[in-house]
Order: sequence, then C-alpha cells, then structure tokens
Amino acid sequence: MRSKQYVTGIDGVRTLAVLGVIIYHLLPTTLPGGYLGVPLFLLISGYFVTLQLVRQMDQTGGIQLTKFYLKRLRRLYPVLIVMLTVTTAYITLFARDLLHNIKSTIATNLLWVYNWWEIGHGQSYFDRFNGESPFTHLWTLGVEAQFYFLWPLILFMLFLILRKRSKIKWTVFILAAASAVEMALLFDPQNINRVYYGTDTRAFSLLLGSWLALCWPIDRLNASLTAHAARILDGVGIGALLITLLGFFTLPGQSSWTYRGGMFFYSLIGMILIATVVHPGSHMNRWLTNPFFTWIGQRSYGIYVYQLPVMVFYERVVEIGRHPVINALVECLLILAISEFSYRLVEQPLAHYQWRYLPASIRHWIDFKMHDWHQWLKVGPVVIICFIALCGLMLPSKPAKKSAVQTRIEKSRQATAAKNKQIAKGKTAKVNVNSKSLQKKYGLTSNQLKAASELKVTAIGDSVMADASQDIQEIMPHAYVDAEVGRQGSATPAVIKDLKAKGQLQKNVILNLGTNGAMDSQTINDILTAIGKNHQVYWITPHVPTRDWEQTVCDQIKQAAKQNANVHVIDWNQAANGHAEWFAQDKVHMNEQGNAYFTRLIVKTILKNK
Repeated sequence: MRSKQYVTGIDGVRTLAVLGVIIYHLLPTTLPGGYLGVPLFLLISGYFVTLQLVRQMDQTGGIQLTKFYLKRLRRLYPVLIVMLTVTTAYITLFARDLLHNIKSTIATNLLWVYNWWEIGHGQSYFDRFNGESPFTHLWTLGVEAQFYFLWPLILFMLFLILRKRSKIKWTVFILAAASAVEMALLFDPQNINRVYYGTDTRAFSLLLGSWLALCWPIDRLNASLTAHAARILDGVGIGALLITLLGFFTLPGQSSWTYRGGMFFYSLIGMILIATVVHPGSHMNRWLTNPFFTWIGQRSYGIYVYQLPVMVFYERVVEIGRHPVINALVECLLILAISEFSYRLVEQPLAHYQWRYLPASIRHWIDFKMHDWHQWLKVGPVVIICFIALCGLMLPSKPAKKSAVQTRIEKSRQATAAKNKQIAKGKTAKVNVNSKSLQKKYGLTSNQLKAASELKVTAIGDSVMADASQDIQEIMPHAYVDAEVGRQGSATPAVIKDLKAKGQLQKNVILNLGTNGAMDSQTINDILTAIGKNHQVYWITPHVPTRDWEQTVCDQIKQAAKQNANVHVIDWNQAANGHAEWFAQDKVHMNEQGNAYFTRLIVKTILKNK
C-alpha cells in the first residue's frame, strides 16, 4: 500500500538518475556527466528519510530506531545479496581472474563499508580498461547505508540540543557545505578515490536533501497556489531540470572543477528540482509522471545494482568498439530484463514477506518429502548458484597470474627507469645505425636510424607506451619515457609540469593517452597548455577495439591537430587495423612484433615532420 504522500514524479527523477549513470557507463563520451545521477539518488534518500524521521519525532518525541533500521535493511539486502551471489558464481565459472579479493568485496558490501575499502584497494571509478570490477558501483550503497545508520542518531541529537527548528536547519546546511569544502580541500587529481568514494566528502548531497525536508516538508506545502506562483514554481523546476541535464552532458568526472564546487552546485540544482516535484502546487510532478518513468523508477534500485556486472561480463566477450551504440542497446536490454526478473521474483515477494515466518520457511524447504519435481525446478537453480558462489569464496584469494604482457611491461618499466636516470645525467647509449638486425626489426634505413638516434624526445603515456618503451629507447636513446599503467588523461598535466620542473620536457613530446578512457576537450586543452606552444607534440591515436571510446578519442586527437599547428597525429589506430597478429590476447597491448611496428611509426612520423 503506497503512502498517501507518494510522489509519482520522484520516479521520474529516479529514472533520469539511473539512465544518466547507465549511459555514462556505456557511452562515457556521449554523456560525460552522467555520474551526476548518483547525487540525485542521494538527494532523494536524504529528503524522504529525514521527512519520515522528523514526522516521527513530531508525533512521538522520539525515533523507533529498530523499526527504521529493519525497514532499510529489508529494502537493501535482498537485491544486493542476490547480485553478489550470482556475480560471484559467474566469476567462479568464467572469470577466475576477478576472484582476487572477492572475500573482502563480499564482506565489506554486506557490512556496508565497501566505499571505504575501495579507497584503499579499489580501482578508480573512471578507469574503464584495467580489469574493471563488476562491484565498483556498489560504493554508493555503503554511503547510503552509513547515512541510514548514523543520521537518525545525529538528527535526534540536534533536536535534543538545539531544539529550535531554525537552528537545526542551518546546522544541517552548514554540515552540507563543510562536506563540499572537505571534498575541494582533499581533491587530488592523482588519486580521486578518496573524495569520490568517501562518505564524508559525498555527504553534502544527502544533507542537502535532509535540509530540504526540514525547510520544505510535503505535508506543510500549500497546494492552492495562485496561477502566477504556480508558473514561477514550474519555471524554476523546468530550469533546474534543464541545468541538471546540461551537467549530464558537460561536467566530466575527472575535472578539478567537479570536485571544487561543481558537484555541490549540481546537488543544489537537484535539490531545487526535487523541491518543485514534491510541491503539490507545481505541475512538475505530473510532467515527470508517465508509465515508462514509473516502471523504471520502481525498478531503479535493481537496475543500478545489476548494471555493472552485465556491462563487465558482456564487454569481456564482445568487442564493442566498432559498434558502441548497438552494443549499448543490447546491454541496456539485458540490464532491464534482469532487473525485471529480480523485481518480480526477489524485490516484490520479499517486500511483502513476513520475516517472522522465516524459520518455518526454512524447515519447509529442507523437508525433501514435501517437494515434488515442480518445486525442485524452482529451488534447484538457486541451490546450484549458491553452491558455485560458495566454492568461489572458498578458493584461495590470490592475484591473477601475470600475463606475458604484464610481465613484459614490468620489465620494460624497470629498464626504462634505469635509462631515464642515465639520460638525466647526460649519458646515452650508442646506436649501431649499420646494424642489419635493427634495420630489419624496425624497417628503417641506416640514415633513418641515425636521425632517430639523434632525436631528443619526451614520451608520456599509459601501459601501451610502457610496453613499447624499450623499443623506443633502443633506437631513440635520448628519449625520456614517463609511462604508467592505468594513466588517465586528467592526470597528465601534473606529470608534464613535473617533467618541466626537472628539465626533462624536450622540444619533441610524444603522447600516448586514451587507452584507459575518453578525455574531454578541457583535459586535452590542459595537456597542450601544460606542454606549451614552443614544443612539437606527436599524439598517438589509440587502438582499443574493445572499448566504445576508441573512435571518439581518435577524432579528438585529430581535431586538436587541426586546431594547433604544433600538434601532429601518429595514426596508430589506422595502421593497426587489420593486423591482429601485432597484438596480445587483450587486442590492445602489442606483442614484440607490434611494439616494433609501433616504434617505427613513431620514428617515421617525427622524421617526416622535421
């Protein structure tokens, strides 16, 4: 039975939030700010939880904590447990490399502290290439559950100590602002995890929702507005909706502005949007109510929880880079189908289940005499999935064995670090330009080898550059290589500034960025600004057929070359097409043959532009 104050338009807001997050995960270059759907979810939680708690305190003078906690756990646990169990079973059967740390992942999720575990152990939320986890998105559940546990106690203390509603309101708003300030102060572009996953640095969205509940409670809003007042309210709501959608399309998750006020600003806008939707005198509630929004909104929790496992497992077996939109649609259909299945078989039945009958239900299910084959068809798959997941949890938790590529990259990084030290001291190796083996390996003439050996370059990149670094330094002994596995474009300006400070940024700069995720135009501008117009920039287009951002990044690099006379394209993407024999199993990192062709293309492109 729904509450009389159930606001159907909130399902519309939930729909916008969950679609934003899903489209961001599927097509990050299309909707770079889609992750802003998460603050919308947090705002909604903060508003309705606080509304319920305040109403209870007004009526009874206290809070029924046990009842409140049990209600939240009944809502959150069933879908989470099903997702963890099924995902662990799938990993056990088909993706054993993801079993590392599975016990910690399961335990911290069940204890609602996974977001804090992610800060120290998890990958960046924006790293979409290096062994992406199907559990990363669950950090939000930890933040919400911690809020559900702590907020009733904090709110009760505020009412007990401050007493006056006006003082409580502004205390809550100050706490929200303090959380946003903490995010800005702790933001580190080299390690976004702390501010992105931290409960304290993400609390402002929840607290703004709570502040709205104190200032704008549904049961105290006047439904009888004048036509003029209603038009103003509707105009504000439409404006807030449009600004929210603008943020979805324009606010990149790795921009410093995002963490130094941007996310707080869009939380404020989201709060205003919710205020107009819940007001009975506004038309926003009706405008955001339709069968599609209602269907998605009611299943939004399941859709959010199941999305990443579907994406990760699908993209491990399907090359999505060539047809990103078609594959995104297929993934969306899978997510919706699984969520509907869960909604009907898990969420709805358990929402009405009388948990006091649980012991009797268990006795019934373990009484084999009471079951016929029809019942075993229902319970059998559940037992098998649970057994497989349990087997996965019992396996030793050890890192996946390093692949040949990973081993080669590690050796290359060590050798490159040693050569970089020699270059910094002014010592470089000699290249035998008449060596037939070198000429054959790289397809270069003696004159080209001689010219390459004299080039002074700085190469900056990710794991692809790290893999090829030994080849690069073999024929360009003056090449100072700074490459890091998992490097994002957003972290590169700081790297460039550091190289400048050490005097290691040469006139020729080679960039290999974009393997691990798309870059927005601001990031590209920041990179080029950090390098400076007095340098020649050679930017390598990425070959990432397994990811949807491949073509977008290639286009961005070519556009940057058109707009900047000192930027030149090394079109590795085009050169590599149709040459599967150059690549390792992941189809992104090269084998020894591929590294040689990669290096030759770099040298020939630079020499051509000299």
